[in-house]
Amino acid sequence: MAPNDSAQATDEARDLGAGRRKAARYLVPVGVAGVAAATIGLVPALAASGDPSLPKISAQQLIEKMAASDTQQLSGTMKITTDLGLPGLGSLGSFAPKGGGSDKSASPDAKLTELASGTHTLRVAADGPDRQKVSILEDAAEYSLIHNGNDVWAYDSGSNQVFHSKKSSADAAEGHGRKTPGAGMPTTPKALADEFLKNVDPTTAVSVDGTSQVAGRDAYQLLIKPKQSGSTIGSVRIAVDAKTGVPLKFTLSPSAGGKAVVDAGFTKVDFSKPSADTFKFSPPKGAKVTEDDGKQKRTSRPEQSLPGGLGDFGDAKNAKNTKVIGKGWTAIAELDTGGKGMPKADNTKGGGDAQKFLDSLGDKVSGKFGTGTVFKTRLVNALITDNGKVYVGAVTKEALVDAANSAK
Repeated sequence: MAPNDSAQATDEARDLGAGRRKAARYLVPVGVAGVAAATIGLVPALAASGDPSLPKISAQQLIEKMAASDTQQLSGTMKITTDLGLPGLGSLGSFAPKGGGSDKSASPDAKLTELASGTHTLRVAADGPDRQKVSILEDAAEYSLIHNGNDVWAYDSGSNQVFHSKKSSADAAEGHGRKTPGAGMPTTPKALADEFLKNVDPTTAVSVDGTSQVAGRDAYQLLIKPKQSGSTIGSVRIAVDAKTGVPLKFTLSPSAGGKAVVDAGFTKVDFSKPSADTFKFSPPKGAKVTEDDGKQKRTSRPEQSLPGGLGDFGDAKNAKNTKVIGKGWTAIAELDTGGKGMPKADNTKGGGDAQKFLDSLGDKVSGKFGTGTVFKTRLVNALITDNGKVYVGAVTKEALVDAANSAK
C-alpha cells in the first residue's frame, strides 16, 4: 500500500466514529442474522487475474453500503471451516462418562458446538425476521434448525429426534420470547462482520484491499487490522457483495501466520424469495419429540435460537469480580474466582492420565503474580494463576503474563 493510501486508511478508521456502531447494527436485517450456524469456510477467492474491475470505493463508503443494505431474503450453500488449534474431541473420550447417547435430544446446544472445529457444509435460507432455516449436511444424515413464526424446530435425521420451542402469547405481546438453545454461536459472514465492525476504534486500521469473486458474485474486500502489537488476530477480511452490500465471506487470520482461524462464506447464494414450503416442518412418523419446558429463564426472541454473533461470551465489564485491562484488540478480562487456582482432575479411575492431559494443554508460567498456567488456542488465550485470578483475551501468552504482573 502506498504511503498516501496508508494515511487515507488511518483517517478513515478514525472518521468512522460512533456512526460505525450504527452501521454494524444494521449491517443486514435481523432476518438474515439468524440464517446459519457457526463460522463458515469457503473455497479460496479467484486469483488476482480473475478479480473483477469495480468502481473505486473508500472504507467509509463500503461500510455505509453494508449499513444501507435492505436484503432480508436469500438462500444458498456455505461451508464451515474453523481451526482454533484445539485438541480433537476424541482425545477426551477416555475421561468422558460412559453410556448415554440414546436419550440425547435434537436440542441445538450440543449439535451446533460441533461446528466450532473442522469443516462442515450448510444449506441456508431466510425470508425476513420470522423465517430462517439452516441445515448441516453430513455423510448419511442431516440436521436442520427451522424458525417459522412462533415456532423453532430442530431435527436430527440420523437419530430421528426432534426438538421444539414455542413462543408464548404473553411473550409475543411483550415483543420478546425465551431464548432457546444454540444462541450465541458464530454465524453468517454478516453476523461475524457485525461483531468486528462495531468494535472498530482508533486502534484499528480499516481499508479497501481490492476485489474478488465469491459464489460467482463481484465483491469488494474490506480489510481490518489491529494497529497494536500483542493481539493474536492478524487481520479480518470481509468480502462485500458489490450490488447488495451483503457480506459474502469472512476470514480471520492469526497474527502468528498459517491458515485462517475462521474462514466464512457462501459457495452459492441467491437473493430471491425462498419458497414458503422451505420453512414448514412436521415431525416425521416415529420421531421422538422433546418440547422445551421453558424452566430456564431466557430473555431473547426465539428466532435468536438460530446461532448469531461471534464471541458471545457475555459482558465481561458487568460480570462480578471482573475488570478489563487495556482496550481495543489487546483488551484482557481479569476475573477473580476467589479460588485456589487450577482445579485438579479426578485421577481415581485414570491413574493420573486425566491430570496429565489437563497439564499438557497449558504452559506453566511465573512472575510477580506467582505461578500459573496459560491455556492456548490460535485465537483466545487464558492465564489461570495459582491464587485464583484468570486473565483472558485474544492476546499472546506474553501479553497475559504482562497483564498479570502489572495487575494491582
